[in-house]
Amino acid sequence: MTASTLRVGNASGFYGDRFDAMREMLTGGPLDVLTGDYLAELTMLILGRDRLKDPNAGYARTFLRQLEECLGLAHERGVRIVANAGGLNPAGLADAVRTLADRLGIPVRVAHVEGDDRTAAHPDSLAAHAYLGGFGIAQCLRAGADVVVTGRVTDAALVTGPAAAHFGWAPTQYDRLAGAVVAGHVLECGAQATGGNYAFFGEGGAVRPGFPVAELHEDGSSVITKHPGTGGLVDVGTVTAQLLYETAGARYAGPDTTARLDTVRLTREGRDRVRIDGVRGEAPPPTLKVGVNRLGGFRNEVVFVLTGLEIESKAALVRQQMRAALAESRPARIDWDLVRTDRPDAPTEETASALLRLVVRDPVQEKVGRALSAAAVELALSSYPGFHVLAPPGRGAPYGVFEAARVPQDAVDHVAVLHDGRRVPVPAPRDTAALDAVPEPPLPEPLPPGPVRRAPLGLVAGARSGDKGGDANVGVWARTDDAWRWLAHELTADRFRELIPESRDLPVTRHTLPNLRALNFVVAGILGEGVAAQARFDPQAKALGEWLRSRHLDIPEVLL
Repeated sequence: MTASTLRVGNASGFYGDRFDAMREMLTGGPLDVLTGDYLAELTMLILGRDRLKDPNAGYARTFLRQLEECLGLAHERGVRIVANAGGLNPAGLADAVRTLADRLGIPVRVAHVEGDDRTAAHPDSLAAHAYLGGFGIAQCLRAGADVVVTGRVTDAALVTGPAAAHFGWAPTQYDRLAGAVVAGHVLECGAQATGGNYAFFGEGGAVRPGFPVAELHEDGSSVITKHPGTGGLVDVGTVTAQLLYETAGARYAGPDTTARLDTVRLTREGRDRVRIDGVRGEAPPPTLKVGVNRLGGFRNEVVFVLTGLEIESKAALVRQQMRAALAESRPARIDWDLVRTDRPDAPTEETASALLRLVVRDPVQEKVGRALSAAAVELALSSYPGFHVLAPPGRGAPYGVFEAARVPQDAVDHVAVLHDGRRVPVPAPRDTAALDAVPEPPLPEPLPPGPVRRAPLGLVAGARSGDKGGDANVGVWARTDDAWRWLAHELTADRFRELIPESRDLPVTRHTLPNLRALNFVVAGILGEGVAAQARFDPQAKALGEWLRSRHLDIPEVLL
């Protein structure tokens, strides 16, 4: 390693990720900076509810427990730690880290970033926070901080901040910043870049994948790798999968720069090493995204297990029997969903059974509470043969609603609070640019006609999917040039709707990324009011891509 390289590792992709990862990353190989991403849309709601019970809460307590074991290690090895674990209370977490360090006798300098809290501007919300960029983090590091904790920054800011501090980048060096944004996006979900949740998981030792490392260079290029001897793999496929995760079109907007995903080049540089270069950046948009979390009301769920013959008739009987209770309680929303997991002549009881889900929602807890649950339980001896439910119904639990708002960049008081208490304002970008769609690029030449075979899409393409509020994205990539020539012409937005019937009445937008041999589909509204509302069987659309890969098409035999 040289001074011209900054080695940044990741030890957390979400609140609840592998607890031992921080120690593994500090002891597994050399690092300059260790990052941790603890926040997601759902996490902010959870932390908001924590803060209702305790005004001093609102941050990821797991991070503190990890530091109890690892702060000394980081200090001995000269590794700086940057994490967004501050959540709704970064100042509170910074104080807690100082208290911990004093108790352990470790002389570390702790700073934090604030200014993301917009809850006062959304008085009906539980938590509303703007997604800040990386220059507040950079200010803290330049002033000598050993630990920097933030609230709601973009996930990639955990990397752009250290890179800007280390290399001295100016806010207008968009290409270099964009390179760091892309590297940060690859790192942010931890082991998803090293074989975790990978479409071709059988190729990479997915039992216990290691966490990723980015070797960043002054020109904005990077190499994605992992510590030697750790599980999983890093190859062009795993990096592509993570690049497509929770993105949309060619322009990937952030507070510091808009990265052009259509310029990304991926090159295998050796075992578990993938180079990222060629990334172009543009001025950021004039506004910041604000994640607004509200309490949507209360929900309750009963799952009836229907086994054997006459599944549809059994489901109809339950619905008829529950009608009176539902009419009496009158919840605002009632959803029935019959999931046909049963098979004829099944060798096990589980495979002979289907699931009938009843989900009710209302602003008033009593309308979805004990009375409704009791009505379901009372059917136990007077309904369909084989009656049972997966779990006893409860009294109704609160659920959240997420929406995205925008705020002008210069309306947010982005502040770096240095380890010595000084407060340094972080100015808004001098130049901004409206976020316009990039014209669709030309498609490759189609494959010549030839024999085809009906087969699953996943034999020739990988996919990864995820959530953004009420929308979902599904990134699909081809593994060879010939497969890309077929995929680019075959998997249109209309064909996507055919393969995913749930999307047929929803807006589906296709984005083409030829450098990655990839298509990215955004399905608007498929997740309703967001993950916290739990309106769907797979509320975060994590498996939507795998469902798509399991669907059958006429695939050219030359690809199989």
